[in-house]
Amino acid sequence: MNRYSLLFAVFFILISCGKQGSSKIELETGVSLELATYRKQQISDVVYNLDFRIPEDKKESIQSKLVMLFSLNDLNNDLFLDFNEETSNLKSIQINGKKLVINHQKEHLIIDKAALVLGKNSIEILFDAGEKSLNRNEEFLYTLLVPDRASTLFPCFDQPDIKANYNLTITAPRDWKVLCGGFEESSLETDGFTEHIFRTSDLMSTYLFSFVAGKFTEVTKNPGAFDMRFLYRENNKEKIDESVDAVFKIHQNSIDFLEAYTQVKFPFQKMDFVSIPPFQYGGMEHVGAIQYREASLFLDKNATENNKLNRAKLIAHETSHMWFGDLVTMRWFNDVWMKEVFANFMADKIMNPVFPEVNHDLNFMMTHYPSAYSEDRTKGTNAIRQYLGNLKNAGSLYGRIIYNKAPIMMRQLEFLLGEDGFRAGIQEYIKTYQNSNADWSELVAIFDKKSEGDIKSWSDVWVNSYGRPIFSEEIEYNEKGNVTKFIIHQKAEDGSAKIWTQSFKIQLKDARGYVKNITLKNIGNSFDITSATKDFKPGQVLYNIDGFGYGVFPIYKNEINTYKHIDDEVSRGYQYINLYENMLNVVISPIDTYQVYLDAIEGEKNELITNYLSESIQNIFWTFLTNQQQNQIQQKTENQIFGLLEKDLPSNIKKTLFDLYESIAISEKGKENLYQIWNEEMKIKDLFLNEEDFTSLAMKLAIYKHSKATEILVVQQTRISNLDRLDRFKWLLPSLSQDSTIRDAFMKSLLQKEYREKEAWVQTALSSIHHPLRQKSSIKHLKSIIETLEEVQLTGDIFFPKGWLASSIGKYSSKEAAIILQDFLEENPDYNPILLKKLLQTTDNLTRAQSIKK
Repeated sequence: MNRYSLLFAVFFILISCGKQGSSKIELETGVSLELATYRKQQISDVVYNLDFRIPEDKKESIQSKLVMLFSLNDLNNDLFLDFNEETSNLKSIQINGKKLVINHQKEHLIIDKAALVLGKNSIEILFDAGEKSLNRNEEFLYTLLVPDRASTLFPCFDQPDIKANYNLTITAPRDWKVLCGGFEESSLETDGFTEHIFRTSDLMSTYLFSFVAGKFTEVTKNPGAFDMRFLYRENNKEKIDESVDAVFKIHQNSIDFLEAYTQVKFPFQKMDFVSIPPFQYGGMEHVGAIQYREASLFLDKNATENNKLNRAKLIAHETSHMWFGDLVTMRWFNDVWMKEVFANFMADKIMNPVFPEVNHDLNFMMTHYPSAYSEDRTKGTNAIRQYLGNLKNAGSLYGRIIYNKAPIMMRQLEFLLGEDGFRAGIQEYIKTYQNSNADWSELVAIFDKKSEGDIKSWSDVWVNSYGRPIFSEEIEYNEKGNVTKFIIHQKAEDGSAKIWTQSFKIQLKDARGYVKNITLKNIGNSFDITSATKDFKPGQVLYNIDGFGYGVFPIYKNEINTYKHIDDEVSRGYQYINLYENMLNVVISPIDTYQVYLDAIEGEKNELITNYLSESIQNIFWTFLTNQQQNQIQQKTENQIFGLLEKDLPSNIKKTLFDLYESIAISEKGKENLYQIWNEEMKIKDLFLNEEDFTSLAMKLAIYKHSKATEILVVQQTRISNLDRLDRFKWLLPSLSQDSTIRDAFMKSLLQKEYREKEAWVQTALSSIHHPLRQKSSIKHLKSIIETLEEVQLTGDIFFPKGWLASSIGKYSSKEAAIILQDFLEENPDYNPILLKKLLQTTDNLTRAQSIKK
């Protein structure tokens, strides 16, 4: 390029930037992609100085103050702060020392550009903190601000690519402890309260800012790298003794691995954590102050290896976020899946060596495949990477596709690149974008440099499109019965031309029992294995025996009863998964599938496979069997499972079998057995039940209409030693009532947002009200439940809309429920497309049952 061409290019860029900067931003509720893009170049160097004063009475407002410092890079538009609260919460505002009239519109605080200057500015705002994300309880509170909830707490620039530092002061009751992203620097006690002043935090996005305050037990330990602080409310001594040291150790193991894998030292000043009884998720990766659901961390001495592995992977997942999500953050929430897939993927790598006795290939498969299929098979499925026009819709992006399908995709990508190439790409990605933001295309560009293949084209199908392939066989034989042609085809389930390039193994078996394993590498539209099957007479082909491929594979109906004899656990487990998917595609009947699972569970020794069989038996029984089939098979199932409980089996298998028995023991004899177990009149060898198990059993007996149901619930209250769990049980009692009018009134109360604050409790209540045994009386609520979904999305956390549906209409399979759903869809042709997907996902079984049960 010559000098004149260069000058012209620079001039053109300057003119273009000027035009872009001068264009007027059309303000809308939420944070639009247009606003976020503009603000990213408009402001920088943001520091939030926040002061919250927490009163003892949770009904009183939290008086707060914000002093925000930032640099302004252009004055072409007014400045828009996000504040999704009532205008009355805003008390006063000063810009650069001058008082301004409050201008609050469409969830934004508008700052007139005339009050601002290029370069450094300060804004001081007195306000009452928003309540939507404060999660206030009598003895504690905690913030949860992902994905766009920071603006419901305080005025801010609520988008992931405007990272900031925080200086936090919190005044709380004197006997409360406080935890946040910075170290506590000093404290001052006055009039029954303590003012906690914290050191400047690390750089972080708004959704990662948090604080917890309340009555907690505190433990500080140094498991190797530095001191870590742990707050919890659990009071069961056995659980505390069994769990606290393990929790610290797992965090340290995770840090050690991630530092070695990424070649980047732990990136923040501290890593403390807190367990919260009613926490909405398993965990949340707040910088310096990770939050966990208390039940996820505290296990008793009877916890199985699988229980311990799940806890370890949860901790490893949240620790991985320190690098993947917190240090390198997505530019926009359409790439939220990136932080989740890497956290899941790294958690597997971290914990697999720590549990050498676990079959980790099997665990990966059982964790991800059934869950990914459960959404990807539905009409409400979505691509891993989705479009997001406004941050207010970001919560809808979360789901099983990003948590379960994405790790499957990433494992295929690692295989394609090779482990060394994949790891080198990750290291370059972390070092290039640390303390900043990146999107998927930037990581793909790094991977493309390290691969001979076209990673972008591969990604377009796996990441940017939805659905899964259906595989089929094309086989021809000669007069001797030998194979002369064997081609495997794949076709997208939705009929499109998409092809998932992937690798997996198959196994051919002949009549003599001889086997031949074949690896299919980077299979495309078709894969010809004729040469590999020459002179072979396959009587059965087992697909995806390594659990690596993704899709629905052919089955040989006459051989499904042989699955239980497959020695390899991964292959055996996948054949059961694939059988279920074929059942849903009406290749085989539910009753035949049910019988295979029931026979298989009789001799299954692997806990993971037993869990899958148990869950599938329950789901088929309550969803896909006709009433006549249920009546025919129920007693046999009940007797068979109870008989297994009386055998000499490992305690972890017995616990899974008991959960199955508890879910299906609805006969008079079954209910009496459950009652005697609950009342500790009957002891089953090596079956260990804790307080939560007995509570669950009491609830089941109420739903099953045991003759002593009322007495059982009263007595169970006296057995619950933990106050938080007792509060939960008391709150749930109306949903367990034998009186349908009480249940109806409680159900109607849940349609009001103020009764839905503890979302995990709400989902449990809905599951009780809409249990299949109660659906004749509860079906009348389905229409109002669906109609309330839009409000549930606006007022609830990210997973709640789907949980709201899954715990209610998602439990139905009747024709009457299907009519209610269809009427709603026909009456609302322009229904919110994001919520429509959630509705279609959660009612997929209901819709399929109409054809499957005929």
